[in-house]
Amino acid sequence: MIIRDLPDQKRPREKMAQEGAGALSDAELLAIFLRVGVKGECAIAVGQRLLEKHGGLAALGGLEIAQLVREHGLGLAKAAQLVASFELGVRVAREKATLLNLDCPQAAFEVFAPQMRHLRHESLRIALLDTRLRATRFLTLSKGSLNETVAHPRDILHPVVLHKSHGFLLAHNHPSGDPSPSRADRELTRRLASAAALLRVEFLDHVIIGRASERHEGCFSFREAGLL
Repeated sequence: MIIRDLPDQKRPREKMAQEGAGALSDAELLAIFLRVGVKGECAIAVGQRLLEKHGGLAALGGLEIAQLVREHGLGLAKAAQLVASFELGVRVAREKATLLNLDCPQAAFEVFAPQMRHLRHESLRIALLDTRLRATRFLTLSKGSLNETVAHPRDILHPVVLHKSHGFLLAHNHPSGDPSPSRADRELTRRLASAAALLRVEFLDHVIIGRASERHEGCFSFREAGLL
């Protein structure tokens, strides 16, 4: 069955107009971007296939255009639209973050998770903070391999000093989904805390972004764990 053969209340665009975007499934939202399917699959079925193959929206959002265009039913135009939609979501989350007070791990998670939990490589990012602990800007400090990113305390503190920030919050992701800190994570945090104290800037927290499961939480906070 193709989408135009569905009843009006089952068609994604009509359903969105009547009930709002929140009423649509992930596959239906993808179908709106795809518009048409392929032989034997409507756009909703193509969207569902992509979600099942890659493990959900977060994983799908981590794919590059070059990877998406190899999927059956996607060309360059559709792949570009999908990447653009995920990037818009990230930018909206980042813009909203400037209104939040980042004084607790949950707030930090809400800010950084939409930007980082879908990534397939480690990324180290920093939020520069004003005296109200609100972010004045976000910067990507480094990108690593599947399970490692490398940074030196001087590289992390450089933008803090350059922009005369009151303090900063550090975040990186674990592509495995398990946010438990490694030995290298602990050592970097310890050295960075010492350097920040010398410069008299507030090192608010270092959070590790993962994905919640039955075995672990979706985020680890060094401050909450008493390690900072």
